[in-house]
Amino acid sequence: MSNIYTLRAFFCGQWSSAVRLDGKTVIITGANTGIGKETAHDLAKRGARIIIACRDMQKAEAAQKEIIEESGNQNIIIRKLDLSDTKSIREFAEGINKEEKQLNVLINNAGIMMCPYSKTADGFEMQFGVNHLGHFLLTFLLIGLLKRSAPSRVIILSSMAHAWGSIQLDDINSERRYHSRRAYGQSKLANILCVRSLAKRLKDTGVTVYAVHPGIVRTELKRHMNLGLLIMWKIVRPFTKTAVQGAQTSIYCAVEPELGTESGAYYSNCGIGSCTRAARDDEMAEKLWELSCKMLGITWE
Repeated sequence: MSNIYTLRAFFCGQWSSAVRLDGKTVIITGANTGIGKETAHDLAKRGARIIIACRDMQKAEAAQKEIIEESGNQNIIIRKLDLSDTKSIREFAEGINKEEKQLNVLINNAGIMMCPYSKTADGFEMQFGVNHLGHFLLTFLLIGLLKRSAPSRVIILSSMAHAWGSIQLDDINSERRYHSRRAYGQSKLANILCVRSLAKRLKDTGVTVYAVHPGIVRTELKRHMNLGLLIMWKIVRPFTKTAVQGAQTSIYCAVEPELGTESGAYYSNCGIGSCTRAARDDEMAEKLWELSCKMLGITWE
């Protein structure tokens, strides 16, 4: 891996590469705003066919128009996807599998952070349901297309906040006790554990998997923060990243040729990142995998 690129990403927040993605198809969830939109901007400029997958179609249309105008790439598609509803996820995936001949990169970018307690359409705690289970199901439903398109990549956005929580197998939906910060941490920890398990299952298929910490980024995710966290946010804000800077590690994992033989690791600032011991617990990763499949009613081969 290029040290100069890693240093540039850390100090300047920008990763540079001339790699093109002409003829490649990329799905990005939540690409109507923030990190997802900036990732879409960059990959569109590289010539990729971009499928923006999000719930708010009005925002999606605005993002589509902006990306087309700024990139000059007309091949920007929008599709409705509500990650809090497995019916919507299945409908989205069915459409993709019917309409698309290939899928080269799946970026599971969308997420919610520290929201008040609520449940998804299927009765899952909202943060775990959207951040982990929604993307788990989406990846499962698209894995055949990803394999047929190999070499291909799956990128799952996690966070350093994975250290805030632990996997509560006996109360995965936080029904006995809910703390928004810990529930968010659990969902982000689940993302990393999922990447570890998925990488093992996809060994020798040509599909590689990456967990990404984008950094502390100035995005809409902070809208559910309480007063104490908002005060803390104001203090650290000068040291946070813009959405453009926050998108760089996602772009790096989607584009960097040298990562084509790597799979299952956690990345930050365009290089290998440091995660907690809990995020490296393969026994828990397998237990979580089995529970996730059971909750969603699916079986991975």
